[in-house]
Amino acid sequence: MLTANKLMPQGGGLAPVLLKRAATVELDWDVRQKSRFDITDSQGRPIGVFLPRGTAVRGGDVLVAEDGSLIRVIAAAQPVMVITHCREHGTPFDLLRAAYHLGNRHVPIELKPDHLKIEPDHVLAGMLRSMHLIVREAEEAFEPEGGAYGAHGHSHGGGAAPVGPVLHPDAYSGSHDHGHGHDHHGHGHDHSHGH
Repeated sequence: MLTANKLMPQGGGLAPVLLKRAATVELDWDVRQKSRFDITDSQGRPIGVFLPRGTAVRGGDVLVAEDGSLIRVIAAAQPVMVITHCREHGTPFDLLRAAYHLGNRHVPIELKPDHLKIEPDHVLAGMLRSMHLIVREAEEAFEPEGGAYGAHGHSHGGGAAPVGPVLHPDAYSGSHDHGHGHDHHGHGHDHSHGH
């Protein structure tokens, strides 16, 4: 089995033609956050990946095998929950509040200007809906924000690997269903807003 123990963040410094010719591998976040894992690249080669502890692999990164060959990593689509603010009853600030509460629970979270993305969790979905947010399930690449204090030898758009364990949140009561309701907003409100 071939081994790869070097990571080039976003293929930095490589000529575009080399990146285009490189073998590829699609990996979900569960695998990419590990520093040791086995893969099979697009050329059918089994490869053992051994990176420094705490290294997270991001979509667009390039692994370098011991024979000098390159393997470009693609962030695989995986089940996620996409969180947006309710345009009818909320504001974009609601996303900031949600990010704060998710961060307090050490939940890996992908931050975007107009939405958040987390791994599926029905308890968190209930909490977020009770905060007047819209939560929908999707199959998309997941690139969570890295830990603020992680020193992992490289950094790019998303930062380094999350720090610490993922903790389960407390259960929240209250309901704010943005699921599959049939009201005129298309996302089922069960609170009153004088409209």
